[in-house]
Amino acid sequence: MTPRVRTTSPSPAPAPPGLQAVIDALPMAVAAYDRATGRLLAANALFVSGFRGLPLENRSSFSAALGDADGAAREVRAPADGRWYSLHWGNTPDADVLTATDVSGQVEALDSRSHQQEKLLFTSRMMSVGEMAATLAHELNQPLAAIVNYLNGSLRLVDQAGGPAQVARALGAARTQAEHAAAVISRVREFVRAREPRRDAQDIGAIVQHVVELLRLEAERLQLRIDLALAPGLPQVYADRVMVEQVLLNLVKNAIEAMREVPAAHRALRIEGRRTLDGDVELRVLDRGPGLSREQLDQVFSPFFTTKQDRLGIGLAICRSIIEYHEGRLFFEPHDGGGSVFGFTLPVAQGRA
Repeated sequence: MTPRVRTTSPSPAPAPPGLQAVIDALPMAVAAYDRATGRLLAANALFVSGFRGLPLENRSSFSAALGDADGAAREVRAPADGRWYSLHWGNTPDADVLTATDVSGQVEALDSRSHQQEKLLFTSRMMSVGEMAATLAHELNQPLAAIVNYLNGSLRLVDQAGGPAQVARALGAARTQAEHAAAVISRVREFVRAREPRRDAQDIGAIVQHVVELLRLEAERLQLRIDLALAPGLPQVYADRVMVEQVLLNLVKNAIEAMREVPAAHRALRIEGRRTLDGDVELRVLDRGPGLSREQLDQVFSPFFTTKQDRLGIGLAICRSIIEYHEGRLFFEPHDGGGSVFGFTLPVAQGRA
């Protein structure tokens, strides 16, 4: 008796009498292969349907196609219907018998559980960020207000005395920085109370320009060039402006810090903006620093990991939480020719804001 299998492959080997009938009666996908030649002896309809498109007529070819070359029991995904099967090989005196049990339900349940665990870990990170943010906001709010008042008073004195224009510009830039820090603190306090940023349509180019302006004096002091390469016509993003500015500010400051030991002639930082294939907006910060070692790559986004002796290492961990909250992705790539690339994605505002 020959198996009732429709394939375009060579005809199966002759099967022992009654084997096809036994296999057809089983409630799972089953196939039998000749132990000596590896050729297909019989297979039921469930097996043929579940694994259609694969080379069924030969055991070694079929196993290799599924990554099951050693014959060990494992779970595989059938390319035809996308369902998951648990493979188990057994033996009879003349044949190797493969049973494939549909375990798609169990796999989906495990995936759902894993997703729930990831959500719990993310919520835990957000709670930790909130606790740290509440403490920092409380401690920094009053000193920042005092700094802004002192700078306003100094600007009035310089104006009254007709002081140098350079001093007035420096004091004005310092006040801008202090006011930005105060705005960050204010938004962090709102974030801690509401547990949700204020997201609306934002011009990503304006965000980049503001961050570059905040760091312009520091870049000039280090003789560091900042180049912008934003694709024309980038759509507005759906984001909390201050939160995203803080993420970009942190990435750019890290890039500047990474190039302190680089010769001045090679200190160049590049900020790129483009649309991804998924339709999101992606910002990338490229530096020419020493880059990261393989060991550092595994921990770069871990809380409290840092390559600097005077830092706490919470910056990138908080940045990741903020970007994930915005339904984006924070990532790292090695920079061709040396250095690092840190970037993140944000969803577009169209249809949401």
